Amino acid sequence: MTWPPTRAAGLERLAGFLPSAGDRYRRLRNFDFGPQALTHVSGLSPYLRCRLVREDELLAAVLERFVPEIAEKFIQEVYWRSYWKGWLEHHPSAWWDYRDRVETLLAEVAGDGALALQYHGAMTGQTGIAVFDAWARELTGTGYLHNHARMWFASIWIFTLGLPWQLGADFFLRHLLDGDPASNTLSWRWVGGLHTRGKHYLARPDNIARFAQRRLVQAGAAGLERLDTAASPLEEQDRPPQITPSWPSTTPPAGVRVGLLLGEDDLDLDLPVRPVAVGALPAAPRSPLATGEAAAAFTFGAIEDALARARQRWPLEDATIMWEEADEVRSWARRADLDVVLAAYAPLGPGAEARARARTALEQAGVAVHEVVRPHDRDAWPHATHGFFRLKKRIPELLERLQR
Repeated sequence: MTWPPTRAAGLERLAGFLPSAGDRYRRLRNFDFGPQALTHVSGLSPYLRCRLVREDELLAAVLERFVPEIAEKFIQEVYWRSYWKGWLEHHPSAWWDYRDRVETLLAEVAGDGALALQYHGAMTGQTGIAVFDAWARELTGTGYLHNHARMWFASIWIFTLGLPWQLGADFFLRHLLDGDPASNTLSWRWVGGLHTRGKHYLARPDNIARFAQRRLVQAGAAGLERLDTAASPLEEQDRPPQITPSWPSTTPPAGVRVGLLLGEDDLDLDLPVRPVAVGALPAAPRSPLATGEAAAAFTFGAIEDALARARQRWPLEDATIMWEEADEVRSWARRADLDVVLAAYAPLGPGAEARARARTALEQAGVAVHEVVRPHDRDAWPHATHGFFRLKKRIPELLERLQR
């Protein structure tokens, strides 16, 4: 499976998957048949990550074909993405603490030869656990892993190899085409037993044999006997405190020159704006280490695709990627003589940090910035304060609102 980084490719993928979004997805979604056999899953996550395809249009397409009960499992998976984002918005220190810990651990790796050997062996697929090694090579080579494989991989990384979960989460975030700060960080916390305290996920040989049989045929079963199936969940001294987010609700005034500011988290053009100029921020660094080649290429291509679509949609005076953020952002605003800039709200993560720097530069130049929260996010995120069940029980109501 390949992922051309365009909205057209995402919509084509959606159309091809739709017939399978009901019972077939429910029955087969947990099976990892290998990198060349992904037709039973949607493969849409890279497109959702950058909002080349939006969650609400994906859900609308599914509901046109299936009643919610038939496509329940797939619909829930879409809302899991929204749940992770909303939860991190309510618990931002989980992200900041993770980022700080990655920097500390990388410094420890640099000074500890044994740890460095184990860490690099896990990333390059040299652990002797054959299926784990195959997943590591697939991730770095393609930028993708089946969702169930991600869970097995994270569990083996944490409980069998004894490596810090933060380094594993960083490894994923650097290489995944769909490397989403919230979904990735919190999924690793969940596997380790930190998100739902005391509830962790242990990879078991029998479970892998059941759901990844073809993988074992291809890669071999060597090393599965080493899996720690009795490990205790991770613990942390303090859980991330919950805050009350303040999401923007303003829209720009009429009769002014408006610029549209795009970022890697949201490249959809359906916003209440008719811009005279469009600017795009480049992909922000995901880690102190370099982003993987496949992930970097996908994000760059997605940004270029958004600019190309913007040029086709509007008679723009300017459309550019602003590589040197502050100076180029101010220069872009001056060239187009902008009064205000509109942008889709960027959820917590590197993209939001880049947006904050751009906002500061624009405001210093006297250009007001207005951010818009997508209706899907505004409806879902307030229910993502605790466990997924609080959001899950609201799904029928949210779908009804979507269909109005």
